[in-house]
Amino acid sequence: MDILLIVINLIVFLALIGALATLKSRNVKFSYRVMIGLIIGLIFGAVLQLIYGIESTVITQTTDWMSIVGSGFVRLLQMIVMPLVFISILGAFAKMDVQEKFLKSGSKIILILLGTTAIAAAVGITAALLFNLDASSLNLGEAETERAASLESSAAEVEGQTLPQQLVSLLPANPFLDFTGDRATSTIAVVFFAVFMGLSLVRLLKNSPETGEKVRQGVVAVNEWVMQLVKIILALTPYGIFAIMARTVATSDFQAIYDLGLFVVASYAALIAMYLIHLLIIALTGLNPVQYFKKTSEALLFAFSSRSSAGTLPLNIQTQRIRLGVPSSIANFSGSFGLSIGQNGCAGIYPAMLGIMIAPAVGIEINATFIITLIAVTVIASLGIAGVGGGATFAAIVVLSTMNLPIALAAVLISIEPLIDMGRTAVNVSGSMVSGTVTAQTNGQLDKEIYNSDNLDELTAEA
Repeated sequence: MDILLIVINLIVFLALIGALATLKSRNVKFSYRVMIGLIIGLIFGAVLQLIYGIESTVITQTTDWMSIVGSGFVRLLQMIVMPLVFISILGAFAKMDVQEKFLKSGSKIILILLGTTAIAAAVGITAALLFNLDASSLNLGEAETERAASLESSAAEVEGQTLPQQLVSLLPANPFLDFTGDRATSTIAVVFFAVFMGLSLVRLLKNSPETGEKVRQGVVAVNEWVMQLVKIILALTPYGIFAIMARTVATSDFQAIYDLGLFVVASYAALIAMYLIHLLIIALTGLNPVQYFKKTSEALLFAFSSRSSAGTLPLNIQTQRIRLGVPSSIANFSGSFGLSIGQNGCAGIYPAMLGIMIAPAVGIEINATFIITLIAVTVIASLGIAGVGGGATFAAIVVLSTMNLPIALAAVLISIEPLIDMGRTAVNVSGSMVSGTVTAQTNGQLDKEIYNSDNLDELTAEA
C-alpha cells in the first residue's frame, strides 16, 4: 500500500513540474515562475505532511525521490561555485585597466563586509538580550545529544589552532585541493589564489604585453564560457525551488519549532533588523532603497529557499550587474568575497546570539567587556566561513570555543536549524550585494540609469 501511495505522490510531483514547464512555453517571466514554484512547493509539502504525518515512511521515501530534483539542483549549483569564483575574479583582473582599481575596490568591499558583520553581531546580541534567551532551561534529547558530540569533535580541531594559525589556514597551500572544497576555508583559499593569479596577469600585461594579451583574451573567453554554464543551471531554478520547498515543509518538525519558538522569533527579528540596516546603508549612499529591494528580491528569495550562499553566487553576480548597475569587476569581487568573508547572518548574527544565550548557562556575566569581546571575536571568526550548509555551525564553533563557552548547548537548535538558516542565508547574500553596490557608488562607477530604471531585466537568457 505504501508503494502505491509513494507512486501517486511522485506522479503528482512530476505533474506539477510539468505545469511549471508549460509556464515557460507561455512566456511567463522567469521571476514569476520562481515565485510560483515556491508557492506550489509550500502547498504541496504542507499537504503531504497533513495527509501522512512527519514520521510516515511514505513521507520519507517520497521526499527521498523528490530530492533528486531539489538536492540535485543544489549540487549542480555547488558544482559551478569554485570555477565561478575563480574565473570571476580572474576575469575581473583581465578587464581592469590598472592594478590600483583592485586595491581600492577590493579593500573597500572587505571593509564593508567586516563592518556590517560587526553591526550584525551587535544586532544579534541586542535581540538575544531583548528576548531574554537562556540556554540553561533547554534539554538535550537523543538527536541533540548526538549533535552535541559531533560539535565537540569539530571544536577539538578548531581549538587546536591559535588565531594566527587559523588566519594562515586561509591561504591555499594546495589550490587544487581547495578547488574540491575539501576544507572549511576552501572558498576563501580559492579567492586568494585567484587574486594572486590576477595580480600576476597584471604584471604580465605590463612586462610582456604580447604574451599577456593572449592570456587575457583566454581568461575572458573562459569567463564567458563559464557564464553560459551558469545560465543553463539557473534555468532550472523554478523546478529546484519547488522541490526544495516541498521537501522542507513536508519534513519540518513544527512541534519543535513551536517549542523553540522564542529563538526563532528572536532570530528573525534580528535578521529583519539587519536587512533594514542594509537598506539604510544603501539610502545613506544616496541610492533609493526601494529600488534595491525590488531588484534584489529574486536573488534573496532564492537564497532563502536554497539555504546556500554559494549556490546563490550566480544570481548574486547577475543581479548586481544586470539590475543594480554594478561593474562586472566589482560584482565579481563582492560576490566571491561575500562567500567567505563577513557573512552577516551565519557569521554575524547567529554566533553572537548563541554566545549571549549560552553564557548565563555557565555562570558568565554578560557585561560590556564580554559584549565587546564577543563582537570582536565574531568579526575575526567570520573570515573564511564557507558559504555552504554548515558554515554557520563552523562560525559558532570558532566563536564559542574562543569565548570558552560550551559547544554542546548549541545542539539544542538542531530541529529548527533549517528554518532559521533560510533567513540567515538571505541576509548573507544581501550583505554581499550591499558591499558591491556601495563600493560601486562611492567609486563613482555605478550605472545610475540601470539602478534607477524600473525594468527588471531577466537574470537568465532563457527567460
